[in-house]
Order: sequence, then C-alpha cells, then structure tokens
Amino acid sequence: MNILGIETSCDETSAAILIDDRVGSNVISSQRCHTGFGGVVPELASREHERMIVPIVESAVTEANITKNELDCIAATAGPGLIGAVMVGLCFAEGMAFALDIPFVPVNHIEAHMFSAFIPESPNHRVPEGPFISLVVSGGHTLLSLVREDLGYEVIGRTLDDAAGEAFDKTGKMLGLPYPAGPVIDRLASTGDPHFHSFPKALTSQSQTSRNYRGNFDFSFSGLKTSVLTWLQKHPRDFVAAHLNDIAASIQHAIVSVLVEKAIAAARHFRVSAVSVAGGVSANSALREAMKEACARHGIDLHIPGTVYSTDNAAMIASLAGLMLSKGMVGDNRYDVAPFASFGAASRKSH
Repeated sequence: MNILGIETSCDETSAAILIDDRVGSNVISSQRCHTGFGGVVPELASREHERMIVPIVESAVTEANITKNELDCIAATAGPGLIGAVMVGLCFAEGMAFALDIPFVPVNHIEAHMFSAFIPESPNHRVPEGPFISLVVSGGHTLLSLVREDLGYEVIGRTLDDAAGEAFDKTGKMLGLPYPAGPVIDRLASTGDPHFHSFPKALTSQSQTSRNYRGNFDFSFSGLKTSVLTWLQKHPRDFVAAHLNDIAASIQHAIVSVLVEKAIAAARHFRVSAVSVAGGVSANSALREAMKEACARHGIDLHIPGTVYSTDNAAMIASLAGLMLSKGMVGDNRYDVAPFASFGAASRKSH
C-alpha cells in the first residue's frame, strides 16, 4: 500500500509516504516564527500550516516517486494538539481522500509516538517482540504504557503536572536560553558536571517523599522547576553564567534519571523484555545513553527511533495507519478532535 501521512499537531508541518514496508519520503518543515515568544503561538502555528501544507505534501509525493493517483490511503493526526493546527492537516487530508475516493484514517498523535518503534527505518529494522513498555516523552506529554501484541495498551503512569519537555524548556528560559531550550541544554550539558547540584527527583527511590513508590509509575516535574528558580535566585548572575554548563547538566540529569528509573521499574514490574522510548525528548543524547546503559544492565531490549522519527513527523502517522489497517482496526472513522489526550486506565482494549 501507498499511504500518505500528514502531521500538523503543533509547530511542524510534515507529510510522508509509506510504500509497503519502507518510508518513501518524510518531509518536515519546522516553524521559526515562534522563537521570539518563548513558546508556540497557536494562531501563528495555524497560519503557517495553512501556508505550507500544499507544498509539503507535494514534496513528499514527488520525493517518493509516485503520483497522487497511486495513493491507497491518507492518514492524518486527529489530536491531541493545538486545535487550529490539527484542523488544518485534518481537513486537508479528509478533503484530499474524498477527492481521490480513497480511505481516510484518523490517527492519535500520542499513539503514533507510542508505536514509532515500528517505523521501517531499514530492511533489517527490529521491532519490539511481545508486550513492551512504552515511554512517550515530549513537550506536552510524559506517558508510560504497557503495550500488548495486539496494539492494545494500558496507561500505567503519566505526569501529574508538567511534561519533561516542558521542564526542559521552562528551566532553560530561567537560564536565559532560547526556545526551544531542550536541545540547547543537551548541548551545554555535554561539557558540564551533572553532579554540580542535586535538583529534586520527585516520586522516585531517590525522593524523600517516595514511601509509596512501589507500583507508582507517575511523574512530577513542577517541583524541579521551582527548585531551579529558587536556586537561581540565591546565586548572582555572574556565578550562574560561569557555571551554565554545570547547571544545565544538573537539570538534565534530574529529568533523565526520573525517566530512566520509571521505565526500567515498569519493565521489571510487568516482567517484559523490551522498552520503547519516543517523543521529542527521546532525541536527548543523555537520555539515549542512560537508557542504553540501564537496559543493557537489566537485560532489556531497547527500541528508540532515529532522531528524525523521535520528534513530530508524518512517517509515524503513516506507519501507525498501516499497522491499524493490517490488523483490521480501522472502523467508521468517527473521532473527536481535542487539545488533550484522554487516556483511561485501559486506553485501548483488544480488537
């Protein structure tokens, strides 16, 4: 099958073509208009998606060396995300599918990250075998799930306040770093001392409030932000500037330590042999290295998509649509468009 995937949930306009078991194209346009605002401006994002959606889709089709009439299916993000941004890609995809008289498949953005380990990156690409633990970590979500072989899953942990990516960006803003701050902190931390200062790691075995840690796979990063702000207020600017790399490394260590500990604890608790890490924060070099070391130490098979498939991209949308079609999971296409993910205790039952 030739599947066109479209992703417009936030500030990337992306289109990709999945040709059977390979990615024929994956075109991504990242918006630069938000830099001066310290975050994504929803109205600007929507307008930029409207401007770029046609040329990005055309580029994806051309790069895949097919024509629009050779498409068998079109899939698009139906949320969660910025409502205006989601609607641009969603309406375009539905209209195009109607015009070509081919099926349309709405895809949940977070589920696409969750199953991005299945994107065929190479002919010998390895996918998780059997049940596995999925850690989706991004600017808006931090979610830990137990995924079954039939693609059903159960959410076992989530952030109680801020997402990990948000913690990176907001502590980076406190340090005067440009948006998005996550990649900048990653770069600065590479030459810093992660033990320069011990910032709090909430709800972990290292936390003073972890009496009920056993079986608790939730996350909390609001305390970290408050701790960083308090620490910065107690130290002069010249001292902070002189130790910027060390501070960045300490913040990164606090976030990464929590993510790794929770993922490994979940894998051991549910006795699964594989862990998948996806979402924008999974591109963080320290997280990748720490997860590799921890999984190797516990005999756990680790699956992390390539960097281009870690951040928002349309290949993951097309890939999940292909999986859903192959397992007969596409129904009458009734769906809700919402800004937030509404995952229940058993988020998707067996089909």
